[in-house]
Amino acid sequence: MLENFILSPQAYTRLWEGTQVTVLVFVFSTALGTALSLFFGVARLAPQRWVRTLASVYVEFARGVSAIILLFWMFFALPPLLGISLTPMVAGVLALGINMGAYGAEVVRGGIQAVPEGQTEATIALNMTDRQRLAHVVLPQAIPVILPPFGNLMIEILKGTALVSLITLSDLAFEVQKLRVNRVVIADSATTPMLYINALIFYCILAQTVTAVFGYFERRTVRSFGGAR
Repeated sequence: MLENFILSPQAYTRLWEGTQVTVLVFVFSTALGTALSLFFGVARLAPQRWVRTLASVYVEFARGVSAIILLFWMFFALPPLLGISLTPMVAGVLALGINMGAYGAEVVRGGIQAVPEGQTEATIALNMTDRQRLAHVVLPQAIPVILPPFGNLMIEILKGTALVSLITLSDLAFEVQKLRVNRVVIADSATTPMLYINALIFYCILAQTVTAVFGYFERRTVRSFGGAR
């Protein structure tokens, strides 16, 4: 009975190839999203009003637009408007990274605001520049506060990578759909349920890996900045 519910080696090969694409999209989009989160999170607290306003416009716009609409806009609408061509990978990374950056900016802003004001006042008394204050005092103490919600945000982005299958990028979700249509399995009767069960397992393993990595860094930061949390 068990063999009737096992996918063929070819199917697992295709799922693995799709998983690799999913991981690439996740890595690149989270790298972009993290950079945008830090930049706009800090910009939201800038002393210049125009900087705060521009950062707020980006955050509110990117949070208010559906991720799938942003993805379609990047892939179908932006290239004709600018006369350029974007690959599905680039469009997917841009859409997910911009979406993550907006939510991450609020996480960064909240983490920075959680640092006691006395720390900032001490850096001013030491005549530290704004950049030195941020890099050496504020951000290191904000990291323990930022990491837990940031980890949750990355899990959401990982799950959101399935959207790139809608623009023909051969990620895990796209490969599952192709296998379902082509029925590359040992038993046709097990095609649909077993394909999606395997997809659930693959995504769950990826999510648990991200959780484990963030758990490790959370423990490290708590040990390094125990009093900051």
